[in-house]
Amino acid sequence: MDFSVKKLASDAGVFFSRAVQFTEEKLGQAEKTELDAHFENLLARADSTKNWTEKILRQTEVLLQPNPGARIEEFLYEKLDKKIPVRNTNADLLGQYMIEAANEFGPGSPYGSTLIKVGETQKQLGGAERDFMHSASVNFLTPLRNFLEGDWRTISKERRLLENRRLDLDACKARLKKAKAAEAKAAAVPDFQETRPRNYILSASASALWSEEVEKAEHELRVAQTEFDRQAEVTRLLLEGISSTHMNHLRCLKEFAEAQATYYAQCYQYTLDLQKQLGRFPGTFVVNSPHASSPPVSPTSAATIPVVSAVAGASNNTTTVDSMLNLSDVKPPSSGTRKARVLYDYDAADSSELSLLADELITVYSLPGMDPDWLIAEKGNQKGKVPVTYLELLS
Repeated sequence: MDFSVKKLASDAGVFFSRAVQFTEEKLGQAEKTELDAHFENLLARADSTKNWTEKILRQTEVLLQPNPGARIEEFLYEKLDKKIPVRNTNADLLGQYMIEAANEFGPGSPYGSTLIKVGETQKQLGGAERDFMHSASVNFLTPLRNFLEGDWRTISKERRLLENRRLDLDACKARLKKAKAAEAKAAAVPDFQETRPRNYILSASASALWSEEVEKAEHELRVAQTEFDRQAEVTRLLLEGISSTHMNHLRCLKEFAEAQATYYAQCYQYTLDLQKQLGRFPGTFVVNSPHASSPPVSPTSAATIPVVSAVAGASNNTTTVDSMLNLSDVKPPSSGTRKARVLYDYDAADSSELSLLADELITVYSLPGMDPDWLIAEKGNQKGKVPVTYLELLS
């Protein structure tokens, strides 16, 4: 108990000494040991790394989980060291609602069957999103958190110790300076007008006391300087390790970019497959009325696609044109044709369509009354219908 009280008193004295030194430095009444420029640059670089890592971490969490309530729930699960439950994404819920609606409307109806196809695609998109979130969390967020909760805490602890060692060193320098000043004053030439020897003895005794005080202060200064240098070297090594942290974060960033590219590639493929499925039934939603007028032609097609005269005997109804289309009777228009570049691979659904490969150059034109979402394409000796969405019309 006695030892503990002494240690507590000693620690309180050290804390008070550091507080006085820090206050005097802030007021400009005491000198401060400055660190070298390279060390200061390392400190600034470390602070910048910590600040930007926090910002990137927070914003990535928002990107992966926009719902703040869900983020708080995941944080609590993580702190309690419990497995985070699987949560449906918005795409999962949308797909589920679409499929349930299709079952109620009738899966055999055009609307119901389309709802099922789109709903299944939404569920595929939801699965891809979950995979991306998991990959990004493991390969990107976890290393960032490990740095902030591990390496950075160690660096901060050693920096605080270095600051304490610096305050102790500067306090020792101040004590030594005061002791030397007092010693010089005591060792000054005594007043020989004073004839009483007792005063001279006291003066000599004071000079000896201050000499001892100077020696003690010099010893304390040497010890403080040694501890400061040792702590500065430890802190320097940790700060130089920030370069390794940057390399590790660089690797994690590449993995994050790869996961994101994979995710968007999967989304593109799923939606492209859905587009192909829906594009094979261009006349599904056309109203077959006896008095129905010709379907509207899109402004782009009307302005840029040459139109062939109607095939003999064909009406202007979209379904009739498609059903009676005889490719052998279709000739390119005399007004000219357009060139188009194929954007994506396309597999023909039947003999009236033409299969395409991405980046192919083909010749296209349109028929009166034909569905505006489709064109007649020629590729060598082959001819057939192709969807407009798979083409880039060239001038």
